[in-house]
Amino acid sequence: MANKPKPRSRQLSVYLYIPNIIGYIRILLNCYAFARCFSSKRLFAVLYFLSFVCDALDGWCARKFNQASTFGAVLDMVTDRISTACLLVILSQVYRPSLVFLSLLALDIASHWLQMYSTFLVGKASHKDVKDSSSWLFKLYYGNRMFMGFCCVACEVLYITLFLIAKNHTENLMAVIVTTLKQGSPLSFLVALSLLGCSIKQVINFIQLGVDDDDDVFNMWLWGLNVFCLLTAGV
Repeated sequence: MANKPKPRSRQLSVYLYIPNIIGYIRILLNCYAFARCFSSKRLFAVLYFLSFVCDALDGWCARKFNQASTFGAVLDMVTDRISTACLLVILSQVYRPSLVFLSLLALDIASHWLQMYSTFLVGKASHKDVKDSSSWLFKLYYGNRMFMGFCCVACEVLYITLFLIAKNHTENLMAVIVTTLKQGSPLSFLVALSLLGCSIKQVINFIQLGVDDDDDVFNMWLWGLNVFCLLTAGV
């Protein structure tokens, strides 16, 4: 009697991986958060930050259950970029000059797109593989999860805080930041710390654009800071 063929074990679809399901939940959280952003700022902040926390959770699940995938990496990247882009667009409508936030939006999308695209071109497993980079800051950012986490959290916290403390739709960005820092309150400390992390994050974005020399990165950061001061001083 011939042996019966063993039933094949069905492989779980990549669309049903746990980290990818978390990614879908993030999208739903963001959609509802932005739908309520002007009617309930606090609810928006809670939902947006919860979605941001889920970003770290899906990465942990991908490693824990060995469910890392190209689809998951792209889903994670696209969700991150769209979420931040929407928040920056909202801030551009609340603060003046709006060009500051629109410039940050362009830099964020362009730098991450180039980094991801170059990763696929050279056949690397992840856009976080930066062994070939000559920038010590770039290697520190992607090589130290604590440092990268600080910069990412600081950037998002700064954007959320700026949105929460805005009272009108024509706020002067520099005036609000300076006034908040002068208060000497816990909020002042939070904004100062967030500004530091956000500034480092923008330097990393410059490096991802292909500016790999540390001196060039520093010069471009100083140039960007001068432009920011000139723009805000003229409002």
